Amino acid sequence: MNPLWWVAWSGICAIGSGLLIYFVMQSRMEVRLSKQREQLATAKAQLAAQKESLEQTIAATQDSTRRQAFDEFLAEIRVEERHYVREHKALFVTRKSMVRQERIFFRNIPLTDWVEHEMPIEEGADVDKLLKTMSVFEPLVTLDPAEDRVRKLLR
Repeated sequence: MNPLWWVAWSGICAIGSGLLIYFVMQSRMEVRLSKQREQLATAKAQLAAQKESLEQTIAATQDSTRRQAFDEFLAEIRVEERHYVREHKALFVTRKSMVRQERIFFRNIPLTDWVEHEMPIEEGADVDKLLKTMSVFEPLVTLDPAEDRVRKLLR
């Protein structure tokens, strides 16, 4: 019976050693797996930060490009204007009126037809001041700041 104990005892020791080695290796693998997961999480966080930074850079670049293209477009739009004095003669009465014609151009292409604006001229009126107030496409240029405030209120 003695040799049978030795065989059984060595089998039990082999099984115990195998179980011990299995649990030790399992814990080592869990440690390595947790370290790899940690590295993966940091890599994902860095990628997400880079992606967000890249998206913001792309959005800023698109806005800048869009703004620059719009500025270039507006720089190529111009207003052509011409003016003359028209006289209406009826019997003994002569009426004068200032006619201002304007149209919008993009490069060399007219975008609008001539827009005509006619205003009667009184004797002794300032023609240059009258021309500034008759503009259809260009912003109004006023000489009096109080008059400018009134026009803003009327709009």
